Amino acid sequence: MQFKRFLVLTLVLAVLLAGCVAPPPQTPAEQPTAAPAGSETPAAETPAAAAGTSLILATTTSTQDSGLLEAILPDFEAASGVKVDVVAVGTGAALKLGEDCNADVVLVHARSREDAYMNDGFGTRREDVMYNDFVVVGPPADPAGISGMTSASDAFTQIAADAAPFISRGDDSGTHTKELSVWEAAGIEPQGDWYISAGQGMGAVLSMADEQQAYTLSDRATYLARTLEGTDLVIEVEGDPILFNPYGVMDVNPERCPQAKNDLAMKFIDWLVSVPTQEVIAGFGQQEFGQSLFTPDSAAWDEAHP
Repeated sequence: MQFKRFLVLTLVLAVLLAGCVAPPPQTPAEQPTAAPAGSETPAAETPAAAAGTSLILATTTSTQDSGLLEAILPDFEAASGVKVDVVAVGTGAALKLGEDCNADVVLVHARSREDAYMNDGFGTRREDVMYNDFVVVGPPADPAGISGMTSASDAFTQIAADAAPFISRGDDSGTHTKELSVWEAAGIEPQGDWYISAGQGMGAVLSMADEQQAYTLSDRATYLARTLEGTDLVIEVEGDPILFNPYGVMDVNPERCPQAKNDLAMKFIDWLVSVPTQEVIAGFGQQEFGQSLFTPDSAAWDEAHP
């Protein structure tokens, strides 16, 4: 049911409109003036407006907070005439939107959970899209003395030993899943006043870490994007293979969710993994940071770049 699929967005919009829009003053109705026959000029419409179609993309906060979606989605909308409605949440919440038939396509970054989504029949197609990595960031003073360590689990062990403030996403996201895997590798179950579970997206957690001079785990793209706004946080640990961060895109199984716009989802997936779009992803961030924020990883890209 379309109402159910847009329930959250509709409620938010209703509240905003109720609080902000006042009815216009009454004025005498004007009689329409008939235009001469054959003189009508229809208003120009964008392809999306003309088609009247939209697609719900459930995705992670990192794809939005990094600015990637803003950079690539207009190309798809212009070429396809399909408006993409983005719901940016943690990976767990994004997958749940797909499972509950409240999205048409899902773009996330937690491979084990993506595999479970597919194995449980919630999707019929999964494609590799891109990857980057996670980094451990913290205050320049580095109270736990972890800067330059090559092992993320060793760094986490030192943070826990010193009870140095650490902000966790705590939101069942892909980043939170990765963080928990590092703690597990360290053989530590984090607890205590020093360990703060925020239940927030990456951007909010970076702000908290900034304010509290704390450590946190961030995807590299969102951290670098945050440096444009100003941050005291610095990269303390990077390069550990455990910090690898791949992204995948999946559809929503139309047999489970008959209302899912699977034809549009497949068009979106085809576009996202195509070489031209992958080239845009490869160049994203080069001008601002001198490096790509994401590395293309689709099968089509790999075939074109053996």
